[in-house]
Amino acid sequence: MDQQEPLAIPGEPRLSQRIREAANRDALGRAAVLSGQGDLAAAARFTAAALLCRGGDKPCGVCPDCRKILRDVHPDVLTVTDPEHKNVSVDVLRGVTADASVLPNEGRRKVYIFPDCSLLDGKAQNVLLKVVEDGPVHAAFLFCAANSAVLLPTIRSRTAEWKLSPPPETAAEDGQARRLCELICGGRAPELAAFCAELENSKISREELKGLLSDTRDLLVSGLAAVYTGQGDPLAGQLAGLGRYRLSSIVEKLGEFIRQCNFNIGVGHLLGALAVELS
Repeated sequence: MDQQEPLAIPGEPRLSQRIREAANRDALGRAAVLSGQGDLAAAARFTAAALLCRGGDKPCGVCPDCRKILRDVHPDVLTVTDPEHKNVSVDVLRGVTADASVLPNEGRRKVYIFPDCSLLDGKAQNVLLKVVEDGPVHAAFLFCAANSAVLLPTIRSRTAEWKLSPPPETAAEDGQARRLCELICGGRAPELAAFCAELENSKISREELKGLLSDTRDLLVSGLAAVYTGQGDPLAGQLAGLGRYRLSSIVEKLGEFIRQCNFNIGVGHLLGALAVELS
């Protein structure tokens, strides 16, 4: 009998593996942003399955929770919409915060999926802030957004962000991330400083910088995976040469810079600190 292929987000093997690894460490957390131009609905279902899965390798795709989630019939996975209004109303979101205090019906968690965060205005998001920050441990929240900038910094700072791969037409942006990885890998401090200066001179915004750093971190995570598997493209193999400890340290530092992009910090200050910290 042929072995069944592991469950994955269509077209997103790298992101699927990252979410799977986090789920198996019980490190997915209570709130996440799924961003990018890909199949956000499929990514949300996959992540919800990873949160509720009872199998050994989460999400297994075959346990009762996974099967119900993939068919969109799980009673503890709720998609938040408001067909009566253009934007999701405050009353609907107050209903979500009240419902979050109720224990799950079947699973170990209740998962609330927001399929289009562009429909959440600032007032609506502020209604959610308290439950995202201090809600019951059994409640989890998945925010889908083509661009995570539609979410308030106060929401983004309390969530992990999982970015779907860019479409082919944005390959140039990926090239910047690969260049940054190469400079980090080579330990070329003067070139790294020059690269950061070029970014500042190009008037890059905080959101654009956040996207670049997130893409760079994704590539570094691939390098970290190559340490264990010996597989990956040439850049991943080159990054693996840095060693597990060094790569993990850089990934952690990039994560801190990504979080700082959520606040009112000058891009020049961020890039200057980045050049120093990663040299």
